[in-house]
Amino acid sequence: MTTDTELRLLPSAVPVTNCRSCGDHRLQEFLSLGSTPIANALLAPADSIEPDPSYPLVVGVCETCALVQVMHELPAEVIFGAEYPYFSSFSDQLVRHSRAHVEELVATRRLGPDSLVVEIASNDGYLLREFAPHGVPVLGVEPTPGPAAAARESGVDTIEEFFGIGLGRRLRAERGAADVVLAKNVMAHVPDLNGFVAGMAALVAEDGIVQVENPGLPALLDHAEFDTVYHEHFCYFSTIAVQRLFARHGLVLLDVEQFPGLHGGTLRWTAGTRGMPSKRARAQLDAERAAGLDGTAVYTGFGLRVIQLQHELRSLLRRLRAEGATIAAYGAAAKGATLLNSSGIGANLIDFVVDRNPHKQGRLMPGARLPILDPSALLERRPDYVVLLAWNVAEEVVAQQRAYTDAGGRFIVPVPKPRILGS
Repeated sequence: MTTDTELRLLPSAVPVTNCRSCGDHRLQEFLSLGSTPIANALLAPADSIEPDPSYPLVVGVCETCALVQVMHELPAEVIFGAEYPYFSSFSDQLVRHSRAHVEELVATRRLGPDSLVVEIASNDGYLLREFAPHGVPVLGVEPTPGPAAAARESGVDTIEEFFGIGLGRRLRAERGAADVVLAKNVMAHVPDLNGFVAGMAALVAEDGIVQVENPGLPALLDHAEFDTVYHEHFCYFSTIAVQRLFARHGLVLLDVEQFPGLHGGTLRWTAGTRGMPSKRARAQLDAERAAGLDGTAVYTGFGLRVIQLQHELRSLLRRLRAEGATIAAYGAAAKGATLLNSSGIGANLIDFVVDRNPHKQGRLMPGARLPILDPSALLERRPDYVVLLAWNVAEEVVAQQRAYTDAGGRFIVPVPKPRILGS
């Protein structure tokens, strides 16, 4: 039970009344996922607060600049605390993707010993250490203690701070202008978007580039990826919204690349202080306008689709349970917490969750309170079905767990429509 003292210490969710990008007040809500816990706030079995603290999770779109954003805000230090559990190196797919990205940058930007690459939210150094064989100087900016310490242990120079315009200016003064500024899977986590982008613009050299990579809004809408919504993700980006945000700080959108198989559909935006949008960038902007991403109707329809998807998933799991099946889940990621809690799925339908990350094992999923075990539990306990909460790396997980499927186990992919693999 939560005590009066604990209640007084809990942070408050502050309603957002003005767009995080353009500042306009015309925000239209289109998706409510109820009140959910902080998605990455994994629990120790001895934690006594029940129910877990939860906060409104509502999404809206700015009618002026088309930025999609959550409508409540929690302090960054609460979301990204000392025990923040995400370590990028545990994703084989992400490591491969990043290695290819580094090889491309070194070749196309002619990077060498006199260059400087800065990565914002560099996590455990999984990407920056790939520059070492090429002799390229790097600097990581990572505010969470665990990943930052892991990066330094692997030899990656890392500053443990949140990034903004102040730090961008300071780094340029102390280290010089950066030839490449990278921000991979972080801009969605930033409440002060303008300060963040202004910081990148202050840090990058006049002939340098900024590259921002995030799951793209088009894929989220097309594939009903509602579970990628959580308090940690303040915004969801279309190229339309990114171009307007960049322009506000003197950055020109130069190019857009698509990676359909990464995180459910990732976009990489390249910007600089001069130049013109590429043919590929112009085509992406045209496609998004044709799909209605600069309007509101498409978002209203998405909210209705999510309600139906959640109903279908609950119905499938209830039917399997009624038939006597045992069910587990794979992936103690934030998207899993959103999917479980917003859909009303807990210990009544799922027995446990497995995850490769040892920092998560032995803990509990927030809200649902499901125990997180090592993946070896799939062979030891032999659940009949496993819900792929980490559906964004489904191919990788299924390949790793071939022994489980060979023994008769089956995976369930929850989005864009619940389905049993092999059915």
